[in-house]
Formats: sequence, structure tokens, C-alpha cells
Amino acid sequence: MKENTVAYLCSLHLYRMPYQKHYTIPIFIPHLGCPHQCVFCNQRKISGAIREPEVCEVADIIQRHLSTIPRENSHIEIGFFGGSFTGIDLDKQIEFLSLAHRQSTIGNLHGIRISTRPDCIDEHRLGILKDHGVTTIELGAQSMDDEVLRRSGRGHSVADTEKASALILQKGFRLGLQMMIGLPGDTLEKSLHTARRIVELGADDTRIYPALVIKDTTLADLFSNGKYRPLPLGEAIRWSVEICRIFEMAGIKIIRLGLHPSEGLISGTELLAGPYHPSFRELVETVIWKERLENITVSESGKHIVIHIAPDQYNVAIGYRAGNKRMLLDRFMSVKFIKDESLTGRDFHVDHH
Repeated sequence: MKENTVAYLCSLHLYRMPYQKHYTIPIFIPHLGCPHQCVFCNQRKISGAIREPEVCEVADIIQRHLSTIPRENSHIEIGFFGGSFTGIDLDKQIEFLSLAHRQSTIGNLHGIRISTRPDCIDEHRLGILKDHGVTTIELGAQSMDDEVLRRSGRGHSVADTEKASALILQKGFRLGLQMMIGLPGDTLEKSLHTARRIVELGADDTRIYPALVIKDTTLADLFSNGKYRPLPLGEAIRWSVEICRIFEMAGIKIIRLGLHPSEGLISGTELLAGPYHPSFRELVETVIWKERLENITVSESGKHIVIHIAPDQYNVAIGYRAGNKRMLLDRFMSVKFIKDESLTGRDFHVDHH
């Protein structure tokens, strides 16, 4: 296996949980099991350069990650990403899952996560997943608007997502629902509707991806012909801020916000247009914090302020390139942010003198 392929397969996905760090060891199964070619996706091209890992290599990937992950206060799971896992050959599913389940049991891990399509879920498949230690199933819902799904070439309907979500929860799995913003035919109102439906369907976590124009896709053809306009970066940030409010109020974890190059849609110079930024999540969270911090008011005598922030919010509260701190320095003589272990989430308080 080429060295860059190993690095690709072994990138860590990390997000925080209260008092724990959550690690998912990703096993990339390149575009296996997907019967459709979505307008935004070029994974078939990328998959030709990145081969499916052998079962013995999966064990090596897991062990390599475990050697670098701190075990104390860590929630560790194994994740199969990159295709439609429940759409691949059944024997191959069982082969991958059996090994992952064995590694999970030996390593005292916290379960297995798979991603798949809403129309590749039924009771038989779920029974196999349950028997092999799968705990979380992520569905690529992308939109809860049938016209957007049709124009995006998804090949499934809103009803498919609703049915699959209900069945997954009924069988005792945790449910993840992914969404994309800015797909053909999408609007802010439709994306907000998608977020609300994800809440109503009982998702435990979500991922939010802005649609990007990737080389050698149908979307690239539509873009070049003037029939598709990707969201500008500022607009994608604004949409994401409003969507995040919905998920945060509902207590749904946002595992990822914005595409990471290691996720398989971007390879080298593949990106043609769209709201990609390596710090997309930080940009969104900077705006969320800006809206909170700009309401700080103190008496005339309080021109120096100290803002107490939960440790995991410290950097985004200060803002991308210290944007929020600079905003406050336009109003106050001095501004200091300090980490406060007694605070959680977006709670904060201000001292002034």
C-alpha cells in the first residue's frame, strides 16, 4: 500500500464529548456498494487510485491507531466510511465486521460505526449489523426535500430516510444523519427544514457538508454550463450558523462541519468551485460566538474585561485569527480570555474593572 494511501486511511476523526474525547478509527471502503452516481461525487475516480483494504490490513490500521490514542477518558470506536456499507456484498460485510468486532472486543472499545444509504437498510441487514457489534449507523440523508434529492441524483427519497431512521432506532442503534447544503435546488429554507427533520427523526449526531464542485462530476458540467451556482463561502457560513442553532438547541452532536480533504471527495486539484475552507468549522463557530460576545455591556468604569470560557470553546470564542477579540478591543481597553473548567458548552461570564 502506498504511503499516502496509508495516511489517507489512517486520518483520525475527533470530536469532544463532555469529560471525554471521542475517537473514531476510520476504515475507508472506497465507494463500494453505491448503486448511484450523485451529481457532486467523484469517488469512483478516486476509488480507482485507492484500493479496498485487505482484511489483514484493517487489523493493522486499528492497532496502529490504538497505539497513539490515550485510553483514559476516551470513547473509541471503529468506523467504516467511504461507500454504502450495507450495499456491498454480504460476505464482504461480514468479513469486515467480524474482524472489527473481534478487535473491538479485545481492545475494550466502545463499538462500531458504519455509514450507508437510506435505501440500503432493512431488517435483515440490521440483524447482521447487530450480531457483529455495530452500535451506530449513519445515513447520508443529505436533504429532506425530494426535489433536491432528485436533482442531486441521490436515488433515494425522503420517505426512504424516514423509514430507515425509524427502523434503526427501533432496533436499538444510535442514529447519525448527514446533510449537505447548497445542492441543486436547495435554499436556506429547505436546509433549515432538513435540519429540523433530522431532529424530529431522533438523530443522535450529524455532519454538515457544503456542496462543492469537484472535477469530473455532473455538478462540474452543470457549473461550467452556468446551470449551477455553488454557495459563496460567506453564505455557506451564514446557513451553517442557523443550522447549528437548531442542532445545538436539540442537543444533537455536530461531528463534522465542512469537508476535510481526507474524506474522499477532494484529491489534489480536484476542487473547482464552492465554499471550501480548511477552517470552515472555526469560521462558523467564530460567527456564533461573535453574536454572543458583541452583546457584552459593562459600566463606564469597566473598560478592562476578562471573559471566562469553557476550555473546549476557548479558541473559537477568541475567533478565527482572533477576530472576536479584535472586535471587542474596538470597545474595551483590554480583553482577556481565560479557560474556566467550571463552564461547559457556550456558557461564559465576564469580569470587569
